[in-house]
Amino acid sequence: MNLTRRSVLAGTGAVSLGAVAGCLSEPDGMGNEDGYAAFFALWDWANQVADGNIEFENPIPAGEMGHGWEPDFDLTADVASSEVFIYLDTPEYSWAQDIVAGLERDYGDNVAVIDAMSGMGPHLIPFGGGDDDDETDGLPEPDFDHEFDPDDIVRERFDFYDLRSEEQLGYWHIEHWHGGVPDVPLDGSVPIGAVFRDSDDRVVPLGENEAFQFDARLADGAQEGVIEITSYGDYVELTGLEMGETEIIFELRHEGELVYDTDAAPISVDVVEGEGASEFHDPHVWVDPVLAQHAVSNIADGLAELDPDNADLFEENAEAYNERLAEIDRQFEQLVEDADREVVAFVGHDSYQYIARRYGLEFHTPTGAAPDASEDFGAIANLIDIVNEHDIDTILYDPFESGNPSDMADLPSDAEMLLEGSSATNAEPISPVEGTIGEWNENGWGWIEQMEEINLPSLRKALDAE
Repeated sequence: MNLTRRSVLAGTGAVSLGAVAGCLSEPDGMGNEDGYAAFFALWDWANQVADGNIEFENPIPAGEMGHGWEPDFDLTADVASSEVFIYLDTPEYSWAQDIVAGLERDYGDNVAVIDAMSGMGPHLIPFGGGDDDDETDGLPEPDFDHEFDPDDIVRERFDFYDLRSEEQLGYWHIEHWHGGVPDVPLDGSVPIGAVFRDSDDRVVPLGENEAFQFDARLADGAQEGVIEITSYGDYVELTGLEMGETEIIFELRHEGELVYDTDAAPISVDVVEGEGASEFHDPHVWVDPVLAQHAVSNIADGLAELDPDNADLFEENAEAYNERLAEIDRQFEQLVEDADREVVAFVGHDSYQYIARRYGLEFHTPTGAAPDASEDFGAIANLIDIVNEHDIDTILYDPFESGNPSDMADLPSDAEMLLEGSSATNAEPISPVEGTIGEWNENGWGWIEQMEEINLPSLRKALDAE
């Protein structure tokens, strides 16, 4: 195989580092693989395209919940010893972005880097769904009449906003980020606000003259002198002092005492010339069988640059696999045509927005709750009302957010609460297709098989399309 080297296949334009998202892995056994792919779907697609000419490894173990995953210290060196790294250039995968930055800084052009999201910018969904008439846009009103106890504040999740537009940038979710902080312009500033809630879904008032304050600090060992952090109690202002990147930790304080911070996953901030980026997007493009075809083509193009001798083979394999993805698209269209309803009750993180948009479905999730840890009774109550209103008998849940993904009978606690409190009598799993479990590996299931064997049958039950 005649390999050439290059640095980076064109990115999607999401340039700030920020959030972590993850995925699950294929099997044990780290040999001298020729390449790495950042998570299961990319791993599967890369091997489908390469067809053994380049062998790919997924570093994330099977059965783990990828959100919040952090690599071992030596993963960058392991990737640097391979030929190619395939990832998504999005703040949801900041660990992968950090690896790419480390490769470029310490290894030059020794490893080819392929961004599978390249060129998808116009198709991405902004956080919050991007609906102009969405009544939930902007910051919700605090409950000034309630006296909040610090012990009642939900720590597993809070939302954060760009106060220049009151646009939600993302949220903190069980020790990792969804979304990220905008680029901070040099000699300019970005005001960041946050929304904290208690266990009854009441919004906590923040401010210098309130009991609770929102604050931030530099992470231990982070680059100093890049930004200045100023807290006004209800928001934090980041001012760009010099070009560069650093990491910060957000804090919630009560009467000046620390209640909670995001030290488990410091968030990256870039200071840049110009205005900087202000919008972050849902990264779950791999769930959509149409956008998945774009990703597969990007992988084939990148591998062709890496190995020109096999360029025609990579293109042929990508075309053949994309036809299989097109068949999944047709199956979704048929499912929706057969369905008696368009509303889905889904207990899990909101990973199906692209499916909902493409096929005209409504996925309702307990968005006020951290899916596998927090029992937000207000959010579950809202979902119970939706189930009863639409006479839904089968709800859906994400098996990777249960205590044991390998046991499909082990439901997440929120799914059990929904079944107990609503008219629904059945729960079926639906995979975000970003991970795998041991049994699926033994069956040889990839992205296609998870859709055909798990997701489409579960959706048929949930939508009464059988």
